[in-house]
Amino acid sequence: MIRVFEGTPRTPIFLPLKEVSMMKKILWFCMFLCVTTLVAQETVLHGHIYSVQNNKPMPNVHILNLNKVRGTTTNDKGDFSIRVSANDTLYISFLGYKSTKIRITNDMIKYQGLKIGMTELAYTLQEVVVTPYKLTGYLDIDAKNAPINDNTRYSISGLDIGYESRASASAVGRVLSAVMNPADLLSRSFGAKGKEMRKLREMRKDNELSDALSTRYDRETLLELLQVDRSELEDIIRSCNYSNDFIMTANDLQVLEAISQCYEEYRVLHKKK
Repeated sequence: MIRVFEGTPRTPIFLPLKEVSMMKKILWFCMFLCVTTLVAQETVLHGHIYSVQNNKPMPNVHILNLNKVRGTTTNDKGDFSIRVSANDTLYISFLGYKSTKIRITNDMIKYQGLKIGMTELAYTLQEVVVTPYKLTGYLDIDAKNAPINDNTRYSISGLDIGYESRASASAVGRVLSAVMNPADLLSRSFGAKGKEMRKLREMRKDNELSDALSTRYDRETLLELLQVDRSELEDIIRSCNYSNDFIMTANDLQVLEAISQCYEEYRVLHKKK
């Protein structure tokens, strides 16, 4: 028993030890909850990115918070600001430089002024032989010899769905099969990637991030976000009935939109199955 004095005059009140122990546990739990809440709170992180080769600031570097799917770019002085929480991961990329990932710690948030150096990649360009089709100067002959792009984008009346594929009889059957039974076609691609695919929806809402992706063709940001390798990403795009030409020529934003739309269609049709 523990005596607790209350009122005037001091009158002892006896509490059982079990109740005191329970009160201590509740107090410790409340303190732990408060600390956890403070840690999870977001704050604005300020940082600076520079080139390791010359120590000069790097403008237009892409910074993506992989946990919250928020992005930003550095200004002309190489500075940036982005909302983070402790243990978030930032993915930093710039064309011609080695991409890097940084796990945010409490010290980074507390002391601010994070400085990140990026290393330039050394590329060895191989000889490329360009062999265009020869022109004779005669329009009729050159028109017959010119290559024809046989990629076709199909649309099905009554459905807000489009499919790009090769113009052939088998392609039409594959398109119709994809519409009638999309879950079987895409389950291997989307079934185990629901969490990652939902991040695409958040990326589309970020105008600054969308603008950055519209100028990129290397797929690195998409690979990191979706946690797939390049061959898996291309398999997903093909499963959505996009052509190899689209895979080779589309920018990262177009690929993001294509996969995101395909995933939304998959979800709707999969629920109806």
